[in-house]
Amino acid sequence: MTVAHLTDRAVIDISGPETGNFLQGLITNDVEILDAGEALYAALLTPQGKILFDFLAARSGDTVFLDCAAAAREALVKRLTLYRLRTKVTITARDDLAVVAAWNTGPLHGLVFDDPRFNALGRRAIVEKKEIPTDAVGADVYLARRLGLGVPESADFGQDKIFALDAGLEELQGVSFEKGCYVGQELTARMKHRGTARKRLLAIVSQDGENLPADSQVSAGGKTLGEIVSVYGAQGFALIRLDRLEEAADAELIANTVRVTITKPAWLSA
Repeated sequence: MTVAHLTDRAVIDISGPETGNFLQGLITNDVEILDAGEALYAALLTPQGKILFDFLAARSGDTVFLDCAAAAREALVKRLTLYRLRTKVTITARDDLAVVAAWNTGPLHGLVFDDPRFNALGRRAIVEKKEIPTDAVGADVYLARRLGLGVPESADFGQDKIFALDAGLEELQGVSFEKGCYVGQELTARMKHRGTARKRLLAIVSQDGENLPADSQVSAGGKTLGEIVSVYGAQGFALIRLDRLEEAADAELIANTVRVTITKPAWLSA
């Protein structure tokens, strides 16, 4: 079994008698179906339907733990606190807890759950920092796995830049179209029913091992397909028009002067 300590992730706990109702009216997924020991993937959107924060939410008793990007945790706590008003919930940043991910086989300890986005991502656990396995590998090992599977998250979305459906949240089990209202629900539902979500975040890699040019347009035959939104050396994610990618067929793809390959992952049904 490979266990990775995800130092780029952090934990928030939300507790209190109105935790479920509080989150149900805010986030993209259905908290009411979340049983103890289970997790779901969700996001908090702008009223215009663009992603502000994404996270995994896991229930333990009456508490919901959010596994979120460490760089965004403070801002997420502030945003949740802003929405709390007089709701009977407590929102706490838990510096005593850490997130680990595991794949292949073997036991995990702590609050353990299957990654709800995609089976190949394996399992995760929220653990006390003193219980992080001594043989855990670094977050970079998990990042390489995630990039290889073409699964975007957090920093790949930016803030208030990408619509939930363009980011693949539907295919990654992060949006419920059966629940009631939440922030950004109206536009998200409209995009779904009108079929206007024609873009997706797709994995992109430099063919020659060069670093990808950040924020550059991707083109084929002089036609723009989309733009690079996140870079990890020679790999990253680009927001691509699916119809234009299909039209490009076997044409050479270029980002600035760098030759690139774009991969549509198996989990993406669009």
